[in-house]
Amino acid sequence: MSTFRINLHQAIYSLSDALDLVGVTHIHHGKRVAYIAAECAKLAEWSPARLDELFQAAILHDCGVSKTLVHARLAQFEWENEAEHCSRGAELLRECSLLSPLAGLVLHHHTHWDALQHQSLPYNQMLAANCIYMADRIDISCLTVRGSEANLLLSKDHIRSLIFERRGTWFAPELVDIFMDVSQSEAFWFALENEHVSGYVAKWMSESDAMDIEFQELRNLVQVFSRIVDAKSTFTREHSDGVACLAHYLGELMGLPGRTCEMLELAGLLHDLGKLRVPDELLEKNGKLTPQEYADVKRHSFDTFSILKNIHGLEEVALWAGQHHERVDGSGYPYHRKKGQISLESRIVAVADVFQALAQTRPYRGPMTPPDILSILKDEASGGRLDGDVIAKVEANLMACYRASLPH
Repeated sequence: MSTFRINLHQAIYSLSDALDLVGVTHIHHGKRVAYIAAECAKLAEWSPARLDELFQAAILHDCGVSKTLVHARLAQFEWENEAEHCSRGAELLRECSLLSPLAGLVLHHHTHWDALQHQSLPYNQMLAANCIYMADRIDISCLTVRGSEANLLLSKDHIRSLIFERRGTWFAPELVDIFMDVSQSEAFWFALENEHVSGYVAKWMSESDAMDIEFQELRNLVQVFSRIVDAKSTFTREHSDGVACLAHYLGELMGLPGRTCEMLELAGLLHDLGKLRVPDELLEKNGKLTPQEYADVKRHSFDTFSILKNIHGLEEVALWAGQHHERVDGSGYPYHRKKGQISLESRIVAVADVFQALAQTRPYRGPMTPPDILSILKDEASGGRLDGDVIAKVEANLMACYRASLPH
């Protein structure tokens, strides 16, 4: 297996960008929570390692949210079953060794302080989880008042009082006291504006170095992204994994080097990342999309590329994933590239995507048989849309391709 040189902070930042898509217009929430939590931790003089772990957990704290319906509830100060997304997020992070240390903080980022003290967690972790909770509720309060006040300074006293009222019950007294101190300045509130908080997080990202990551470890990290996407709909569950495995296998059939086949697998896992922006009801619609709905769906591959291109070391993966709806006759989207402008790897991901989608249940049909899938793929090849050479390999290895496309 290959080794990839990746900056983990860049990958986490990109995952935060992906999570922003779920909110559609409610963006940078994770980044603002990370900023608020970090400012409090700095004033408390937490160690650099402890601060970095807090920042990572804070920026990813809502990774258990995939559905737009659930995301809409995040704007409420408290709601029934709010711990479900905490459990889901912790479960995802535990599956990745690089992110598993964050799982406990994410699990308890909605646990009240008076309840958290009964959990079997080290005190530092309890404090970090509660710091994220406090920062999260501060930002939600800011979002609520922004609807009526353009300037947060006009509402800062109200927000500060909301937090102080919950001192010792929802939030640790020492954290509330620190927040009351750090939030006295106007600069604290001005920094919550999108352009400033993005710069704050970018500085954090620049302060870390790339590290060598083995393919399987990188795949586990990337799979966190894909499982967030696939959780949006029962009809897309495990789609990304199937595309990944089939793309890897097709790469081998086309004689590509092992490292390239591994990169194809990563591209398959990531190809639908932009679908986090697509409302749930469109993915589950039992019928033809309207022109407006189709236009909304068509931007997902562009969003995928826009998010992934910022991870140094995965630039080619970003390109292949972002071009999975391009077609060799130029009829695809979002760039309308033609065969000579589309890499073989992108064309492989495109075939794997169509194959796996046909093999899965959709709202408007059941799963298709291998011969029926092949028939459609050959029609696409003869029509000049999908790569005929790749589909010829599918035809010669049909059942093996079908097995590769199934959930593992």
